[in-house]
Amino acid sequence: MPDRLREVYVVDAVRTPVGKYGGALSGVRPDDLAAGALRALLARTPALEPARVDDVFLGNANGAGEENRDVARMASLLAGFPVTVPGTTVNRLCGSGMEAVVQAARAIAVGDASVVVAGGVESMSRAPWVVPKPPRGFPAGHQEMHSTTLGWRMTNPRMRKEWTVSLGEGAELLADRYGIGRDTQDAFALDSHRKAARAWTAGAYDAEVVPVDGVDLTRDESIRDSTSAEALGRLKPAFRDGGTVTAGNSSPLSDGASALLLTDEDGLRACGREPLARVSATAVTGIEPRLFGAGPVEAVHRALEKAGRKTARVDVLELNEAFAAQALACVGQWPDLDPAVVNPRGGALAIGHPLGASGARITGAVAHQLAAAGSGTGVATLCIGVGQGLALVLER
Repeated sequence: MPDRLREVYVVDAVRTPVGKYGGALSGVRPDDLAAGALRALLARTPALEPARVDDVFLGNANGAGEENRDVARMASLLAGFPVTVPGTTVNRLCGSGMEAVVQAARAIAVGDASVVVAGGVESMSRAPWVVPKPPRGFPAGHQEMHSTTLGWRMTNPRMRKEWTVSLGEGAELLADRYGIGRDTQDAFALDSHRKAARAWTAGAYDAEVVPVDGVDLTRDESIRDSTSAEALGRLKPAFRDGGTVTAGNSSPLSDGASALLLTDEDGLRACGREPLARVSATAVTGIEPRLFGAGPVEAVHRALEKAGRKTARVDVLELNEAFAAQALACVGQWPDLDPAVVNPRGGALAIGHPLGASGARITGAVAHQLAAAGSGTGVATLCIGVGQGLALVLER
């Protein structure tokens, strides 16, 4: 073990455009989707020999379909990495992509690696249906089929019922607890779409979004430029009769992949590039499962405390918008945070939320925004189903 922890740098970050459920990316296997992001990432740093990569960490929340059998290893082979480069897949549900970055950074910090690729992938369009094995062979009756696209399935009957509410009902519970009305949620969603559309028009995503081979998709597919408060207001509650959470103020099911290149000082010299940012601190926390959406609150506090920073000094905060109610509940618990620094280029309500890729997407977004600004402190954070929060602090 080294005498001190090594500095960890984010050299580069890329992502695919995010496709909507059943949309432009639905014909692309998740291992191919991830491979394309990995290939594009290394192509942008030609001075780095691919064999210098010590490991590949990818997040994935499903693992039940074409991304089975360690998609990180499969994608790195498909991307043309040398067979000597290993790969591991991690699962912290919605936080999987960020967890991959955290584990990669930790490996570098303790001296186990010098150059690591980390990211995530999810194809919710291609998530399969699964059938559990029957309790005995050759059953005469019908068998139940489960969708693996999102949420609970084959739940352990010993799990407390209040812990296994749907994700949308969890958002409704936060709306109740913090008094977040329908109009407020819809206004937040509308703002997310408008910010994302403006960012794309202004070229703010040009530095990080890479095309998917064979697919004509030039920007995030779920952004609705023409939506309005009136259009959002006409949508019916999706999870509770008389509720406030709708399809319009919830993140859409999505497909996408993301990847970051992380190094220590030696790896940085091998890359021959100026880093976008350095990793300052990380934190993970647990919370009541049905209140999962508030998970980022304490995670951000702990990560900033480790970094010696305050919310008032944060220059950009990328908060994954699983639901408008969930995001607003979190922002309301950071009274010293300037709301203007939250998701300035739009969030998942507009961009989409490809589960295993989202954490790496927002981490890369923070790194690119800090690089564009030239300095500052940034935070990326997500809520996680079953009650967790994950946060990562970057500085430049």
